[in-house]
Amino acid sequence: MDAIQIQAFKKQLEELKQQLLESEEASKEDTKPVELDQQSVGRLSRMDAMQQQQMYQERARRRKVQVQKVDGALRRIEAGEFGECFVCGQDITLKRLQFDPTQTRCIECLESTD
Repeated sequence: MDAIQIQAFKKQLEELKQQLLESEEASKEDTKPVELDQQSVGRLSRMDAMQQQQMYQERARRRKVQVQKVDGALRRIEAGEFGECFVCGQDITLKRLQFDPTQTRCIECLESTD
């Protein structure tokens, strides 16, 4: 992989991280505890609100994991290890990295763990 491709991946990862952080900031209100005031909300509405809260919390957890993956990929770029399989050390295909630049394993090693 050449320096231009690596810089393109770095830019893509930085933009993805920014989007994830903006999304996290915008959804902070959604993960706050549900008000359980029986006078203002019926039982089914409270259950629905709690279910919605759980879905928002799961989305927040997934965003956090994705940010960690992006940070890892950016660290690998800085260390000169981006695009190398963690297991076998071979290059991860460009097509695979274009699909998901946070990948840490080549397809062969990924399939062998299943």
